Amino acid sequence: MPAAVLWDMDGTLVDTEPYWMASEQELVRSFGGTWTHDDGLLLVGQGLWNSAAILQSRGVELPADEIVYGLTERVREKLADEGVPWRPGARELLQSLRERGVRTALVTMSVRSMAEQIVAAIPFDAFDVIVSGDEVGEPKPHPEPYLRAAEILGIEPGDAVAIEDSLVGLASAVASGATTIGVPHIVPLPESDEHTLWESLAGRTADDIAAVAAAREEAR
Repeated sequence: MPAAVLWDMDGTLVDTEPYWMASEQELVRSFGGTWTHDDGLLLVGQGLWNSAAILQSRGVELPADEIVYGLTERVREKLADEGVPWRPGARELLQSLRERGVRTALVTMSVRSMAEQIVAAIPFDAFDVIVSGDEVGEPKPHPEPYLRAAEILGIEPGDAVAIEDSLVGLASAVASGATTIGVPHIVPLPESDEHTLWESLAGRTADDIAAVAAAREEAR
């Protein structure tokens, strides 16, 4: 087993991207602009303050912090009203890892309040560490979020496995040195020797994670 498994949240653990896109569309329209699905794809995996800058360039005349926390609260409202949309197999894989004693971290560009809301909806002790977007100096694709998680866990990044769904997140995890598994969701991910691609987390267990980690170790 790896020393830890580091999980992205939006698009990997939970399918919140539609909530984010709808909230972005509502915000841009309130300033008289338009925001399409393709526009929303530009923000998938991005740090929220980077996303705020893009929204400002599209006519949203608000300070970046107000954009970030306003969008977050709107998505949190949708989570409360409509429920947490789990990605297929994600909770089951997470539980399999925990039952095997594997340490875990949630590494998300969402702010801590939203991350804690998601974690609170999991009916078991799911994560040892949360690293959120409002707690890092450099967002994904910079490796800092994953390096921070490894540091808090007291492990070497190369001894961990990271799971991501976006190009930005994949770049961050790979750059940190973690063995990285990409699980495409809204945005397709490329084949590469730098990471492993899984079509889905459905049916995956801790043993599958261990196999990826072992294969990476043999390749070194």
